[in-house]
Amino acid sequence: MTPAINLLLKHKIAHEVLQYTHDANVESFGLEAAQKLNLAANVVFKTLVVKLDSQALCVAVLPVEHKLSMKLLAKAAGAKKAQMADKVEVERVTGYVLGGVSPLGQKKPLMTIIDSSACQLQTFYVSAGKRGLEIALIPDDLASVLNAKFVDICQ
Repeated sequence: MTPAINLLLKHKIAHEVLQYTHDANVESFGLEAAQKLNLAANVVFKTLVVKLDSQALCVAVLPVEHKLSMKLLAKAAGAKKAQMADKVEVERVTGYVLGGVSPLGQKKPLMTIIDSSACQLQTFYVSAGKRGLEIALIPDDLASVLNAKFVDICQ
């Protein structure tokens, strides 16, 4: 069990946990999850943590096959600028290691923005908080438990 899975259980949110053997030599954790679980890349979402110009951190959840638009994310978060957060800060604030950062069950709740492409999906997949572990759930359920909003944030 990870904090992400525990949070879903606590809120009685329907989900499925999928596991695969993580390859330590892989650089794109999200694409690895899609390939190893035989899923389309547009339904597997990655979790990125960015730092806004206000110094606040924000979570972006977007398809693994896309790149984050810092400009769109900053606007959605009510900031002027955004940049990728420092690895050490991400791990300290979320409690997860890079490649296993889940939008769920983070040590410190952060503003979360989910790419609007998720609204077209019945189910999507996010990290369960550990490399090699994914959670399948309904996008609206994720948004509800995190008080997140759906916005176009991809380039």
